[in-house]
Amino acid sequence: MTLAWIVPDWPAPAGVRAATTLRTGGVSAPPWNTLNLGANASDDPECVAENRRRAVATLGLPADPLWLRQVHGRRVLDLSGAQLPEEREADAAVTGLAGRALVVLTADCLPVLFCDAVGSRVGAAHAGWRGLAAGVLEATVTALARPPGELLAWIGPGIGPDAYEVGPEVRAACIAGHPEATAMFRPGERDRWYLDLAGLARAQLEALDVSRVYGGRWCTASDPARFFSHRRDGRSGRMATLVWLDG
Repeated sequence: MTLAWIVPDWPAPAGVRAATTLRTGGVSAPPWNTLNLGANASDDPECVAENRRRAVATLGLPADPLWLRQVHGRRVLDLSGAQLPEEREADAAVTGLAGRALVVLTADCLPVLFCDAVGSRVGAAHAGWRGLAAGVLEATVTALARPPGELLAWIGPGIGPDAYEVGPEVRAACIAGHPEATAMFRPGERDRWYLDLAGLARAQLEALDVSRVYGGRWCTASDPARFFSHRRDGRSGRMATLVWLDG
């Protein structure tokens, strides 16, 4: 199968490009089959390198993106300078530099993309429940250095509310400091809860006065033909969600 991707359904201005890769079109063997782009998923490094080469070429990226070392935190790298930083431990990045692609990797966590209304700044955040509880979206909005009302956000594929059962400690962590999160949990069996992760991200963005929010309708766990899912498969590959400004 050929390499395929989702084009975000948001009214981004001309010059803002974005995509989420699907799991097909690569060279990795099961359980990473086939387009695994994650270097920390225990896959063959040569397969990951070839998959990344194919993704960069097929998407027509202006240059190789900076692959972050994601840790489920809130650190944001500003990649607007001419030189790339040596430290790559972060869960989000922003830039105003044309031709510099930003990328986050996911397999149930949410990728959240940003741009401003005039197409001068873009951002990408890796947002699982830990990142959302830690404030990664707030940190990314701050790093974009634009009024929140001038920003657009797009929520990419993540685990859906009917597939994401969590414990009470997750609910407590998400609600602490974010009262809008309460409505994103519905009771499961015993002390378990079902979390609407995309709904939580949307609520946090709206609380930050980012009102132009799109996407959030794909469930990675329920669509094994297109998406990797760590919750579903245990060992899985990673999709990439990218955004960049045309040079």
